[in-house]
Amino acid sequence: MVATILVVDDEAAIREMLGFALTQEGYYYQAAADGEQAWQRINESHPDLILLDWMLPGISGVDLARRLKREPSTRELPVIMLTARDEEEDKVRGLNVGADDYITKPFSPTELIARIKAVLRRSAPLASGEVIEFDGLKLDPGSHRLSVRGTPLEMGPTEFRLLHFFLTHLERVYSRGQLIDYVWGDNVYVEERTVDVHIRRLRKSLEPSGHDGFIQTVRGVGYRFSNRS
Repeated sequence: MVATILVVDDEAAIREMLGFALTQEGYYYQAAADGEQAWQRINESHPDLILLDWMLPGISGVDLARRLKREPSTRELPVIMLTARDEEEDKVRGLNVGADDYITKPFSPTELIARIKAVLRRSAPLASGEVIEFDGLKLDPGSHRLSVRGTPLEMGPTEFRLLHFFLTHLERVYSRGQLIDYVWGDNVYVEERTVDVHIRRLRKSLEPSGHDGFIQTVRGVGYRFSNRS
């Protein structure tokens, strides 16, 4: 099935350039010039991924990403932020509001397509694997469902994959670089800081059930998942 990408940018030339690159790669694409138009497109056609410019007239890209991640119907819709802002604080802010990746202008079409493929790959439900149960947590990779003692628990697709990895590799410590390789995939450029952002988001999702403490920071090494102190 061919993925549909929604390009949200207020510059027509950029929308056309991105549209051409996506079409050449075999994707369908749609375009929106501002946040409100994007919201309408999303609800009408349900794209598979959004390329979202940070600076938009009216509602900003960051505010739109926050709105998307707040709504149940769009919470798992992958978002890649496009921006000229390359400061680390800006990258972390974009990731904290729910963006799945962040690419700084100017960028090459080749890099963009690689990022899109990586995000779509890791955002797809895990295709196979047995149901995992651990201390009241129940994770079903096939249906992409998670529950705690029978109560459904919501989290983003990257956090789901991260939790799945931890639950299948209990007690072992993994560095940020190793987590990038195993969860995001090799040959994908993801900053190690991104791992910390998603760890925080995973902990926040697990906090209501008290499982957030199972994600342990091993100073100077990385992270492990354990119910031992």
